[in-house]
Amino acid sequence: MIHPIFTNKENFIGAKQRIIGYTHKTPIVTCESINRLAGCEIFFKLENLQKAGAFKSRGASNAVFTLLENGFKGDVATHSSGNHAQALSRVARFAGIEARVVMPENSVKSKIDAAREYGADITFCIPTLEARETTLAQVIEKTGAREIHPYDNVDIILGQSTCTMEILEEIEPDIIVAPVGGGGLLSGTALAAVHFGKSVRVFAAEPEGASDAWQSFQKKQFVPSERPNTIADGLLTSLGKLTFPVLIEHVSDVFLASETQIIEAMRTMWQRAKILAEPSSAVPLAVVLRNHAIFAGKKVAIVVSGGNIDIDNLPWK
Repeated sequence: MIHPIFTNKENFIGAKQRIIGYTHKTPIVTCESINRLAGCEIFFKLENLQKAGAFKSRGASNAVFTLLENGFKGDVATHSSGNHAQALSRVARFAGIEARVVMPENSVKSKIDAAREYGADITFCIPTLEARETTLAQVIEKTGAREIHPYDNVDIILGQSTCTMEILEEIEPDIIVAPVGGGGLLSGTALAAVHFGKSVRVFAAEPEGASDAWQSFQKKQFVPSERPNTIADGLLTSLGKLTFPVLIEHVSDVFLASETQIIEAMRTMWQRAKILAEPSSAVPLAVVLRNHAIFAGKKVAIVVSGGNIDIDNLPWK
């Protein structure tokens, strides 16, 4: 069942107003050569140019400043493989509070370094969801910090919706494609399309090696992410209790891309459009290129979710 807070359009407008000054209104660009390759008109929403390098700054800003508006004075905590860790740490610094972050020990080095630079107190754990959640519980018990879940949080999802609200202010696409991991960005995208779009369809893009959202969509029941194996490190987590119902009710379809297709799409974005996308951000273009018949002749908005990558370990080197 969709959370009732998501039925009120004013909650989305409030989130958009709340994050002004703490996030960028990111540009939308096109690339003629990629359009020819895809057979459709693609509009890239450049969240790789967002504060802290990813869309996560939207949700983190809305969540932290909503807490402060309600009188909260403590520290915040989360688990994250990188982008949410960076975003929350940055916003916490602005708010004058501390961010305590649990990160898998195999997180991308550049994301670890960035979270540290923003002032995060980092605790490492083995790279499983169970370890992330258990370690976070220990950190919260020790410090009394308030958890801000990376995606299964009402205020996070409202914040992520602002990306699509900006898209719809500028263009009227037939389709919006967003990557899906835990589903915070996808949920915000789909909900914003419902409230502010004109018959726009929302598609999810997911790696074949982490296809739990695709399986959940096909079976219409929750399927957890178990032993995901993909270069798209931002898309490893399971859907949440808030995001799964949104997927089922408001997303038109979920498409998969192979590792080879993800890397090729990423390389295409770097070379042809000069868009420095991380692997997770390339998954939407990969599924568009893989499914010509679905997207042919359409106006397609793609959310380039982030650009935080270890440039010393590019996948085509």
